[in-house]
Amino acid sequence: MADTHDAAGERGPHGAHGRPPTRADTWAAFRRSPFLPATVLVLILAAAAALFAGSYTYTMANPTPRHIPTAVVGATDTAEGRRFTDGMERALDASLELRRYGTGAAARRAVEEQEVFAVLTARPGGGVALDVVGAAGASVAQLLAEAAIRVGRATGVPVAVRDVQPLQKGDPRGLALFYISLAAVIIGFVGAIQLSVHARGLDPAERIAFTAGYALLGGFAIAATVDWLLGAVDLPFGESWLILALTMFTSGMVFTMFNTLMGRWAMLPTWGLMVLLGNPSSGGAVSWPLLPSALGHLGRWLPPGASVNAQHTAVYFGGHQHVSPFAVLGAWALVSCGVFWFWRHRHPGGRDRAPAHAAA
Repeated sequence: MADTHDAAGERGPHGAHGRPPTRADTWAAFRRSPFLPATVLVLILAAAAALFAGSYTYTMANPTPRHIPTAVVGATDTAEGRRFTDGMERALDASLELRRYGTGAAARRAVEEQEVFAVLTARPGGGVALDVVGAAGASVAQLLAEAAIRVGRATGVPVAVRDVQPLQKGDPRGLALFYISLAAVIIGFVGAIQLSVHARGLDPAERIAFTAGYALLGGFAIAATVDWLLGAVDLPFGESWLILALTMFTSGMVFTMFNTLMGRWAMLPTWGLMVLLGNPSSGGAVSWPLLPSALGHLGRWLPPGASVNAQHTAVYFGGHQHVSPFAVLGAWALVSCGVFWFWRHRHPGGRDRAPAHAAA
């Protein structure tokens, strides 16, 4: 019997441990290994890189006028006025939306309320005056000014162009407010990520409190650096600090909400909402009239767009601040906190509250 067993053993391995692995075995082993999440991350990062480059290139590389509200004052319905406005319509591909105002003061109020981006006035001695508003959007003001000069030459209509609300000297392209809002958005959710990694023991209320803490301190640091240290923009410090802190807190709580709902994949929706979609459509780098119309409307309802809008009005149109950007930021923060609090038992982290004898 022993010889027979030995002879059988010499014929080779047998049983489950001896047979070649099947495809199902290989896939099961791959799923248990660290190679599966690493492979998924490689694919996700490649897609994210393409989306990141594509979203910013699509919205910012070639801004095109689509809808530019412009105030009209005076008798621009003369032959000369019609010749000029028709030429502007052709030059801007029919994107000029003319809104008639009875007086120059009424048109100026529309500028302060950011309802229009320029004022077109018929001059008594002939010709037209075009007042652009650099503070309402540097890219729009430049586009209108260049088009007006070309059209004036082509039509023979004298044109006087001036910027009635220019940008500050330290921010000639109007990008500083976009950059500080971008910093608040990114550091906001990066801070929440770091709390999840390095302070997992925080309870829900403590996590919200520490998010508010780094938002207040971070907002102050951003405003102090840009205004006091660099002197790039003269900020209304208290209001700008509040906007930055609210932006940073909202961004942090948005990540915390997604972390509660999705766990380790929370970075995907946070990055998509805030960076891929929110920042390009915020109107900070390229004004809303030059963005694709859908993005221009959507951006105002996302935290980055609301932050840029509130900051922009605070700096350049003081006294005409709108409630809507604060309502948008507040709504996102409130919903994020509510979702996190309601499902806080699912959020990774927190401390074990069991008594010592129960743990033993």
